[in-house]
Amino acid sequence: MKRTITLILLVIFLLNVVGYYGVFVGLRFTSEVALRQQFDAENYDQQEVMIKVPITIPYATDSRDFERVDGEFEHEGQVYRLVKQKLQSDTLYIVCVKDQQTQTINQALADYVKSYTDKPANAKQGTKTVAQFTKDFISCTTSLEPVTYGWNFSTTPVISLSDLYSFQFNQHIVQPPEA
Repeated sequence: MKRTITLILLVIFLLNVVGYYGVFVGLRFTSEVALRQQFDAENYDQQEVMIKVPITIPYATDSRDFERVDGEFEHEGQVYRLVKQKLQSDTLYIVCVKDQQTQTINQALADYVKSYTDKPANAKQGTKTVAQFTKDFISCTTSLEPVTYGWNFSTTPVISLSDLYSFQFNQHIVQPPEA
């Protein structure tokens, strides 16, 4: 009895600390795991979308079969999940599937955040709560940085070009031995 009451109070406390944002993150994570398992087993019934990207990669080898990839992007308000890709000649073929569940979760999260932040003009401005403080001052940023510079890597020559083309010949006169 004490354990169940303790567990219930702990869940209520955790929900109070994390809030509904933690619930939405948890729902999104479980949705992603379920979709990955379906994609790995190639058991998905959504309509596939094929994207052809012209790309030139030097020394690239063509892949005959599609290879499994994970990813997500949003286009015109619709969330797409990357399923598989293959490189053939100078074209990258990417197979995507519309992800309605993630879009629903994202929309619910956006509505929740909107209800928290949008207030009518006649509402009185009171003191900031801890939740408003964390939204204003604690942010999460993402930046992409290249690991290798590839074709953009500039090299400086160690030996100057004039040293490579200078002609130096030391003349050695070797006479045959006298008999």
